[in-house]
Amino acid sequence: MNTIAEHIADFLKKYPPFDNLNFQELSEIATSIRVINLEKHKILFKINDVLHDSFYVVASGVINLSVIADAEETLLNKCFEGDVFGLRPFFAKNNYMMTAKAREESIIYAIPIATFRPFVANNSKVLDFLLHSFALNTSNPNDKENLYGKLISDNVYYSDQQSEMQYFQSLSYNVTPLIATVSSIVQEMAQLMTNANTNSVVVCENNYPIGFVTNTDMCFKIASGRFPISATIDKIMSSPVVTVVENVSLAEAQLLMLKYNVTHLCVTQDGTDKSEVKGVISEHDLIVAQASNPGVLIKEIKRSQSPKDLRLIRERLTELIQKSIHKNIPLSHVNNIASEINLAIIKRSVELSILDLGSPPVRFAWLSIGSQGRKEQLLPTDQDSILIFEDVTADKYRDVKEYFLKLGKRTTSILEKIGYEPCPNGHMASNMLWCKSLTDWTKQYNNWMNTPGENSNELSSIFFDFEIAFGEQKIEEAIENVIFNNVKNNALFFDFLGNDALRKNSALSFFKNFIVEEEGINKNKFDIKTRALLPLIDGARLFSLSHNIRGVNNTYLRFKQLAIVDPRNSEIYLNCAEAFLTLSKFRTLEGLTNDNSGQYINLQELSKVDKENLKNALAPMKELEELIKTKFQLTQFS
Repeated sequence: MNTIAEHIADFLKKYPPFDNLNFQELSEIATSIRVINLEKHKILFKINDVLHDSFYVVASGVINLSVIADAEETLLNKCFEGDVFGLRPFFAKNNYMMTAKAREESIIYAIPIATFRPFVANNSKVLDFLLHSFALNTSNPNDKENLYGKLISDNVYYSDQQSEMQYFQSLSYNVTPLIATVSSIVQEMAQLMTNANTNSVVVCENNYPIGFVTNTDMCFKIASGRFPISATIDKIMSSPVVTVVENVSLAEAQLLMLKYNVTHLCVTQDGTDKSEVKGVISEHDLIVAQASNPGVLIKEIKRSQSPKDLRLIRERLTELIQKSIHKNIPLSHVNNIASEINLAIIKRSVELSILDLGSPPVRFAWLSIGSQGRKEQLLPTDQDSILIFEDVTADKYRDVKEYFLKLGKRTTSILEKIGYEPCPNGHMASNMLWCKSLTDWTKQYNNWMNTPGENSNELSSIFFDFEIAFGEQKIEEAIENVIFNNVKNNALFFDFLGNDALRKNSALSFFKNFIVEEEGINKNKFDIKTRALLPLIDGARLFSLSHNIRGVNNTYLRFKQLAIVDPRNSEIYLNCAEAFLTLSKFRTLEGLTNDNSGQYINLQELSKVDKENLKNALAPMKELEELIKTKFQLTQFS
């Protein structure tokens, strides 16, 4: 081995994932490595460049990785000595999605993917390292233990949870593949492939898959003259077939294509080659699936020009939620993703309204309240919102409010077209009661909180669950300050909220049977929203306000935070947190199955196990109720 290759091998063995290879393997790799000298500010590859045949390791210097976000170049990461980057050719066929530029004079090792691929396929640790890092869009997963070496996936980064969603994301694929037998004639199958507009055929024997024939096989083996067009299909098929189960994830499919260096996977009944063919997954299917990840949806929302565009994205979100729940992704993660996409849709709806109306006369904030404000809207339930605009002089107030009422009406109309029904109680920014100046809103909250009995008819607790969707952050902070200034020593307000939390209808009878609706279209169904979820939501809000917990509006996260600040009752809070997730999942599945809000559960359709799980999830509510009675003086409004 030459001294340069030996020097490179010595260098690589210090860094992951190369530290999982022996010196002989590293030496073999090193002999094919190309050394690149990059001058300061020199670009190695940029966004939309065709993928290279190599990936890269920084030998010395610093490489900046950047993306274009909202028309601005954003620095994503810096790669130092030993860092690996440019891995996109391993996992995708579309062009680079970021730019790699030398921050200073640098030396880069270019490792041919064709040379490195066999070592990846044969070494599970190297494979796991690459796959885990790419699929989760994260830096080196060993970074907590190692201060050197990061692996950059060349995907655009969003958040760990969004990336985790993509890792588990299910695939859509061809469920009616062309099937051939070993005696099928190539010419006949080529005609069938053309007619069906497909690029593959599964070859079966005794109904079990034994091989694939793709367009590539047709080109290299038939068009080249190696085999006549009259040959039987088994002469040109590629085998053995790599088989997978029906609910294989995006990342799992990427892994298998990488490991076996194939472009198609065969979906079978039990995931083996000894069961019935159910479909075919192609590389194209992987690319399409990546286009449905949460980050891409948010990008598409920003580019949307009509309610129709946004409605289609909202429908894709519903599909993503359904597949994620089917893959058993934690509901708390699904909630985070769905809430960010919902907020992005609301923000874009406000932007489209402003484009029609012209620029706002003053700064303002559009706040989502209720389930949207708590980031708990997995289903397209009704919309709840308020609008707060900056204070203006008395002579301008009427005109300014008129503009924002128009903005509210236009935006709520857009949201209705997208699929968010108007709030039946009128809690929307299009209502003149809930569209007003910061001073008026300050007075409103002061009145609600200091004289709750006098305003009980219009006080709804959902006004204390809000999240800014568009506008001035300082306006939201001002309202938050008003609320937390008013909770200090405010026994009357907590008396009202506590009684309101305990006023919900019971979920179970004395004999532990579900209490169902007695009449109407939902007769004999269980109201999971009113009888199960709302008591938990109200309890979490009540205790969060009393413990001065700011910036946490989600019910699950409120209970988790309460377990920290009130350790004596942590077990109750943690039980309530888990109960809330369980009940939310029941409601979401009901809503997805029946294309509605999921509020009413048909108990007859639940299995015995599901009924028991549902009943067990209701158990912590009694403890929470007793804690409310113990903690607060519930007298005046009892």
